[in-house]
Amino acid sequence: MITVTLYRKPACVECDQVALALNDLQSVVPHQLVVLDVESDPNLNELIDGQVPTVQVGPYKLKHPFSKQDLQVALGAAQDRHQHLERVGDTGYQSRLQRGHTVTGADRFSYWFSNHYMVVFNLFFLIYAGLPFLAPVFMKMGANIPARVIYTIYSPLCHQFAFRSWFLFGEQPAYPRALADVSGLAPYEQTILQNSQDVAFARSFIGNETVGYKVAFCQRDIAIYGSIFLFGLLFALTGRRLKSLPWYFWLLVGIAPIGLDGFSQLPGLSTLPVVAWLPIRESTPLLRTLTGAFFGLTTAWYGYPFVEQTMLETRQLLARKIAVVSHESQPTIRG
Repeated sequence: MITVTLYRKPACVECDQVALALNDLQSVVPHQLVVLDVESDPNLNELIDGQVPTVQVGPYKLKHPFSKQDLQVALGAAQDRHQHLERVGDTGYQSRLQRGHTVTGADRFSYWFSNHYMVVFNLFFLIYAGLPFLAPVFMKMGANIPARVIYTIYSPLCHQFAFRSWFLFGEQPAYPRALADVSGLAPYEQTILQNSQDVAFARSFIGNETVGYKVAFCQRDIAIYGSIFLFGLLFALTGRRLKSLPWYFWLLVGIAPIGLDGFSQLPGLSTLPVVAWLPIRESTPLLRTLTGAFFGLTTAWYGYPFVEQTMLETRQLLARKIAVVSHESQPTIRG
């Protein structure tokens, strides 16, 4: 027997008329009627774009206005399709039919996640971007073991060069290379007393009581993941309704600046002879932060709306499935 789903709202005259028409058609095309109140779940309302009454008969969907004849045609088409697939022994159809009448634990988790994924994402990026700041805090407290655990965890994820990292509890917030020529900040070579091209030392140097202790993420990575977190908060607070940025805007504002700023620094770290005309430069903490923030912000703004569209489709389909199965499991009271 085919299942017919009627989406309705309370005190809806047109919905009552459709319900009566479907009852009259029981003798023509037997079916199981499931009536869902879209006001009980906003996902159901979004599934039908707020248009009631809406009737779904197998793969066919009718939105108001439609006639009793339209209903009969849809019922007949769905019944013919159902009978044909059963005659040919379509195992895939039987499997889909069975899944459509069973709510699994995976279904319930997927439904929960599709509704709350932004909480999960925001919590992840808050921890991911915030945990590196605990490393210098632990070092200052004398808790070297947990601090070094954090540095070690983030080591494969970031270069952790001391001259491209923020420092806490020291004389300066950063110690850029002399090549960066940042006014008001003593350069790395002068304060740390090391050659800045010794990248192995710059990576392993954590800090001391005088210069402070470096954050376990570099300046650019902090900006990237911090801005993703901040946009995630904005996206959640606006009801996940922000539209995706155009791809070319993401490319020009997000990717191009960070790529140019990052790759143009590579000759400055090389110990090999370089072509005379090749520019040697070092980015500043401010520029690394800005390009990282632009990249993180535009990437999240470009990607999150696509994620929301996928999650919306998931929760709409699962909301209908859960509601239908719940309705089917209720005992039928006959007068």
